[in-house]
Amino acid sequence: MAFGYKILGQSAPADTSNADLYSVPTSTETIVSSLAITNVTAAPASYRIYIRNSGAAAVNGNALVKDAIAEANTTTTIGIGISLAATDIITVQSGTADSITFHAFGTEVG
Repeated sequence: MAFGYKILGQSAPADTSNADLYSVPTSTETIVSSLAITNVTAAPASYRIYIRNSGAAAVNGNALVKDAIAEANTTTTIGIGISLAATDIITVQSGTADSITFHAFGTEVG
C-alpha cells in the first residue's frame, strides 16, 4: 500500500460559487491532516467548507464550517484528520469574491 504525503488541493475562488478544493481519486483513500484558510484582503470575509460524498450536494448536512469569519489578512488552520473514501469531495465557498484562499494537506493511500 503506497502513501503519498502532499498538498491535496489549493483554491482561490474568484466568485462566491462553490468550488471543489479536492476530489479523492478512484481506488484511493485520503486522510486530510489539515486545512488552511487565508483572507488575503483588508476586510473580514466569510467562508464555508463542505465534506461531500460523491454526487452529494453541498448542503447544511455536510457542512464542516458554515459562515465562519476570517478576519482581514489572517490565516486560520484546522488540524482535523478527516478520512475520505474514493470519490469524496471537499468543497469550499468564499462569501466575498477574490478574498479567501483554501489549502488542504494530507496523505493519499492507495
